[in-house]
Amino acid sequence: MDALRIAHLFPDLLNLYGDGGNVKCLAKRAEWRGLPVEVVSVNHGEEIDLATIDIVFLGGGPDREQRLASKQLLRMRDALKQYVEADGVLLAICGGYQILGNEWLLGDESVEGLGIVDMVTKRVEAGPDRLIDNIVLRSPLADRPVVGYENHAGRTFLGQGLAPFGAVVSPMGHGNNDADKVDGVRYRNVVGTYLHGPLLGKNPEVADWLIGRAFETRASCTGAPVEPLGALDDSVEIAANEYMVKRLGTR
Repeated sequence: MDALRIAHLFPDLLNLYGDGGNVKCLAKRAEWRGLPVEVVSVNHGEEIDLATIDIVFLGGGPDREQRLASKQLLRMRDALKQYVEADGVLLAICGGYQILGNEWLLGDESVEGLGIVDMVTKRVEAGPDRLIDNIVLRSPLADRPVVGYENHAGRTFLGQGLAPFGAVVSPMGHGNNDADKVDGVRYRNVVGTYLHGPLLGKNPEVADWLIGRAFETRASCTGAPVEPLGALDDSVEIAANEYMVKRLGTR
């Protein structure tokens, strides 16, 4: 079997709150199943042929770093759109999630996004400057609650017909904006979310969904059968998840 190839876009710029740990989670969960895996780190100024990639990860970063990364991402726009429309798997966190839309917030400035997903992110005048808290979601990608940490000034509004990553079910936490009580977006095999942490360390079902979809996309191109992912001992991950769910007063 060819290696599962995971592209980590701009780890030298975009790695807030341990977001790069999501790549390690994906790689380890493949390795623990005896599956070959290769992580390709694409630093600022480097290029990547997305046709050779199974999973793309795009994290968030401070304003200066996001500005540098956004210039290169805009140059990659056509290749990223083609990758997504061909059912390539992409996980995007915070700023990496925002830039997928038509408009996003870079510092205090509303700027053009990649236009891959029909959504906009804006700064609002009313309400708190930033939405910051631990958060619990219910997502169709996991049987267990999904836990994480949000810290963002932008408010994201999804286009008509788009599904969120999950519904906010914790007393604390906001999600995309001040009103909708949902976080993130799902589009084809794209998952965008505000959840840092890293997300996948405490939510192994989401990691396995991404890996599974990557193999399904590969199989659709090659005609090879799709083998189900073997079970892993997730007792540590489940304990971390359950601790946060209980701590946040969520059932």
